[in-house]
Amino acid sequence: RLGLGRTFQNIRLFKDLTVLDNVRIAMHDYVKYGFFSAYFHLPPFRRVEEDIVKRSMELLSVFNLEKHKDDLAKNLPYGDQRKLEIARALATNPSILLLDEPAAGMNPAETAQLTELIAYIREKFKVTILLIEHDMSLVMRICERIYVLDYGMVIAEGKPEEIRANPRVIKAYLGEEANDA
Repeated sequence: RLGLGRTFQNIRLFKDLTVLDNVRIAMHDYVKYGFFSAYFHLPPFRRVEEDIVKRSMELLSVFNLEKHKDDLAKNLPYGDQRKLEIARALATNPSILLLDEPAAGMNPAETAQLTELIAYIREKFKVTILLIEHDMSLVMRICERIYVLDYGMVIAEGKPEEIRANPRVIKAYLGEEANDA
C-alpha cells in the first residue's frame, strides 16, 4: 500500500499454490468487494476476480510463465521461481521495486536473462528499481546510479563508469593488486 514491492534473497513463494495463484494473492490487498459478494459470488466479486486473473496472466506472460500457470510453484525451476517472485512483487503496482539479490543462486545464462528482464521491467512498468546485488556485471549493465558499500559504509556513489574507475571500490572489491595489473 505504500508503493513498495520487494523480493527476498531467499525466494519466498507459496510453494503449494499454483503459479497463477501466487500472483493473484498479491492483488487481493486491493479488492473492492465485501464479504457477502465474495461468499455468494455476486457480480462485483466475479468482475474483480476476472480482472485479477486477466492482470495476473498478463504479468505471467511478461515473465514467460503463462504456460506454467497451473503448476505448483515448488515444481518450477529455480530461475522461474525467481521470476515468479518478481512478478508477484509487480502485481502490487509498486512505484519502487526492491530486488534483494535477485541473481543469487543463478548460473551465468540465467543471470544474463534476468538482467535483460529487469531492464525491460523498468521501462515497461515505469518503476524505480532499488537493487541489492553482488553480481557487479549485472549491476553495471542495468543501474543508472550505484552506491557501493564496504562493511556497511558507503564508499562510493555514481554512474557505472565512475564506480568502475573508483580506487576505493577497486581496493575494496578487487584488491590493491588490481591497480598493479
